[in-house]
Amino acid sequence: MDASDELLRRADPAALLTLDGVIYGLNAAMAAALGRPAEQCLGHDFGDLWPANQRSLAKSFVVHAARTKTVAMRVLDFPGRGGAPIACLIEARQVKDPASDKQLVWVHALDARNDLASLLIPFRMATTAAHLGLWMYSPYEHQLEWLGGAPALAALFPDPAVSLSRVISAVHPDDQEAFRQLLRSPSTQQSPWVRFRYLAQHEGWHQLTVQTRRIQLGYGGPERIFGVVRDDTKQEKRKKEAQAALAAERQRAKDTADFSSALITAATEQELRQVVLTRLAATFGASGALLALVDEGRLHVSTDAGITMWEVDVLHGMPLDHPSPLPEAIRTGKPKFIVDRKDYLHRWPHAVEFPHLGRLGSDYAFTIAPLIEAGNQPLGGWLVTYGSGHRPSLDDMTLMGTLTDLAGQALRRIRLQQARVELATALQQTMLPTLPEHLPGLEVAARYRPSRDGLDIGGDWYDAFVMPDGAVALEIGDAQGHDVDAAAFMGQVRSFMRGISARETHPGAVLTGTNELLVTMGAARFASCTMLHLNPPDGRVNGASAGHVPVLYAHKDGSYSIHELPGGPVLGVVPDTDYRDETFTLDEGSALVLVTDGVVEGPGLPLEAGLERAGTLAAEALHDGLNAEATADRILDAAVAVDHLDDVAVLVIRRT
Repeated sequence: MDASDELLRRADPAALLTLDGVIYGLNAAMAAALGRPAEQCLGHDFGDLWPANQRSLAKSFVVHAARTKTVAMRVLDFPGRGGAPIACLIEARQVKDPASDKQLVWVHALDARNDLASLLIPFRMATTAAHLGLWMYSPYEHQLEWLGGAPALAALFPDPAVSLSRVISAVHPDDQEAFRQLLRSPSTQQSPWVRFRYLAQHEGWHQLTVQTRRIQLGYGGPERIFGVVRDDTKQEKRKKEAQAALAAERQRAKDTADFSSALITAATEQELRQVVLTRLAATFGASGALLALVDEGRLHVSTDAGITMWEVDVLHGMPLDHPSPLPEAIRTGKPKFIVDRKDYLHRWPHAVEFPHLGRLGSDYAFTIAPLIEAGNQPLGGWLVTYGSGHRPSLDDMTLMGTLTDLAGQALRRIRLQQARVELATALQQTMLPTLPEHLPGLEVAARYRPSRDGLDIGGDWYDAFVMPDGAVALEIGDAQGHDVDAAAFMGQVRSFMRGISARETHPGAVLTGTNELLVTMGAARFASCTMLHLNPPDGRVNGASAGHVPVLYAHKDGSYSIHELPGGPVLGVVPDTDYRDETFTLDEGSALVLVTDGVVEGPGLPLEAGLERAGTLAAEALHDGLNAEATADRILDAAVAVDHLDDVAVLVIRRT
């Protein structure tokens, strides 16, 4: 499987496009979202497959990613399949196809189910710019939530969320049925504008006009009814202005809290970019935003597409020591505020030496804030743009400083965690053995996956080696714990078993000797283990277990059995334990499957059910003619769904 296949192996919609926007490949989810078979999408312009009202947005979004080599995000509406349109947060970035070595644009829907508020930001920004208001209705909860918009309209709705009955009670009795019809309509099309009279608290009657539309929030997300509100009342009152300021402050406080919470919970650099680029401009009332992260002394820039493409292209890859505002702010840790082009050229006169840089800020003001953490190297910074002449308030400056501190801490935490993950994974892999090759009459395959996709070092292990008498020794085990000590203890146990195997020809004797060594040295941990000696010519197997998961015996006819080996308790706990073993035969074409408990047991899966599933998968794989490698893959892939916190190991031995 090449890298381009991996990019399309997703549950959410994904597609690969040429740099001019033609569909090079897509997954079933993207084809379904576009409402046509995949074969009718290939070779067509990606933007042409969208509804007319989304076509120009989709095309410009792809062009932006293709020309700038940066990550771009935008909220677009999929047409949906017979239902409401689907509002999705779409990311576009350039990737290289390893098969053809050509540059492609990878477009895919991001998972926003834990952050639905990010999908609402473009709607709020649009309604604010149009001097309209925006509310969202949840039919199942019978509740309307005010999402923001023009301050004068926000003043009419002092509470962020109210019940439907409360809203209807404020509507004029003659208009209440028309208002209810807006919320009952099953149509997914935009409704006509409907007028009704609304009694605002302390302000008398207002003449409001509303238009509604049903929208699904995210791929697989909930449906909501959105209402756009226009106040046709000409009369303005002082109290409305005060309420508008209060509503704006309330919305700002909510945005800030959401922004801060999302920064704190971001687990990857991609999530951090998503948080910043979907919220930054909205939080500060700006027209656009970009995020620049430092990597090997150069800036790697991502944008919310609110900044022109040529400006982003100029900044992307810029060295940190370049004499211009963005790298200087990041390098020195001091924010920069540029009110217009004249101010920019006055403070950076060398910009005339760089024609592209000299044009920066010609149409707007911008604020640059560095992402810093005390005592560390520069991490990056962000830039937000405003209309020319804008000067940030003291409150804006304070808030931006707080948010950049949080973002810097989040980025440092993410990078330290990633470094720890890489180190842990590398250490674990170096401790796993290389399986012997070309065993006559046998196929042996092993798989290992650390817990939580590699966030911890684990104690699971497997081993296979040829005995002096020609038999093949096979073992799998699980040392207590998930840390460096567990990995070291696992290495000790495996070394002890190899050493004892040089003089002992029975698995039970090997386990007995290993247990005595661990008890004598006062090991603070214990380990479970299964060990087999297999004679390839006749398939004779001698095996014993130290408190480990039973062995699965998969037959070539598609059946399986669970083989409980004799033995004793886990290693390193009970002294003077004599581990017994037994002998049985592995038939030609059949396989033995050894697993650790993470494969067959989890919070939602009891051991019996897990063994049944793994045994069925192994037997079906043999019946389908799969070799040991493919069988191990099938079992490991199924183990991912167990939701176990433990690491997992699989060892498959097939007699050919």
